[in-house]
Amino acid sequence: MTVLVDTSVLGRLANRVDPANPVASNAIAVLHRRGEVLNICPQNLVEFRNFSTRPIVANGLGLSAAQAESLSATFETAFPLLPEGPDIFAVWKSIAVAFSVVGKQVHDALLVAVCHVNGIQQLLTFNVAHFSRFTSFGPGLVVIDPRRI
Repeated sequence: MTVLVDTSVLGRLANRVDPANPVASNAIAVLHRRGEVLNICPQNLVEFRNFSTRPIVANGLGLSAAQAESLSATFETAFPLLPEGPDIFAVWKSIAVAFSVVGKQVHDALLVAVCHVNGIQQLLTFNVAHFSRFTSFGPGLVVIDPRRI
C-alpha cells in the first residue's frame, strides 16, 4: 500500500533532539520493511520550509534557508514526490465545504485531497486529531499514528 507522510513526521525526522525523532524514524523503518511505499507532496515541503526556518522561540527549528533546502532535498531523495495537479483544488474545495474547514486545517484538507486524487488511503501523522474528521471522505482514509507502530 501507499502512505502519505505528513509534515509532522518530516519535522520530527529533521529534529534529532526532538523526543519523537526515534518514534518517527522507527515508524518509517517499520513501514518500509512492511513494503509500504512512503510518499510526500509539494505541500509537505512548503510546510516543512515554513516550520524549519521559523525561530525556535516561535515553535520552529531556526534553520537557515540553505539548511532547510538541504533537508528538503534529502526528503525528496528518500520519498517519491506525488504530483499536485489541477484536480486537487476541486477535491480540496469539496472537502473544505463538506467539513466546514477553516484556519490551519485548510492545509490538512489539502493533504487529504492529495491522498484522494492519488488513490492513497493511508496518512502517517503525529497530528491524528487534525485528520480524524476527514477519514470518511471519498473511499476513506486511514490515519496512522507513528507512536502506534
